[in-house]
Amino acid sequence: MKQHLVERELTSEGPRRRGEADRRRRSVTVNLAESPLAWLHARGHLSDRLFDAGERLRADYERAALGPSVTMRWDPVRIKGGVAGLSSTERQIAAKARFDGAIAAAGSGLADILWRVVCACESVPAAEKALDWPARSGKLVLRIALERVAEFYRIG
Repeated sequence: MKQHLVERELTSEGPRRRGEADRRRRSVTVNLAESPLAWLHARGHLSDRLFDAGERLRADYERAALGPSVTMRWDPVRIKGGVAGLSSTERQIAAKARFDGAIAAAGSGLADILWRVVCACESVPAAEKALDWPARSGKLVLRIALERVAEFYRIG
């Protein structure tokens, strides 16, 4: 698969999309072709709205640190009168709440395909096989699930 590299600003919440802020700090190169959603989007199987919904869901999954972890967090403890805003733990809890809400909005029958393709980055055929679904049914079900997630995130 051909690489599609883009430069994104690196923030404490992760890579920032183009146009979100004027100040540039550090940047990271991201290969958009690694994502099964990007593959589907590049070939016209997903609209911009559905692609953005999937990327928001994956961002919340990653911010909530729901994947396997092998170390502790050694962030400093917040004290009263400290820095304004949310601590990293509070941001993680908020992302987990958004992720759980989006998965609940998709429905129990659609959560499996969302998690496998969007969060675990499995290909649609691999997810279909793992779920014992008929071939070529995954794209349709994934689009229905992403529609519901887009409604949850209020992506217009």
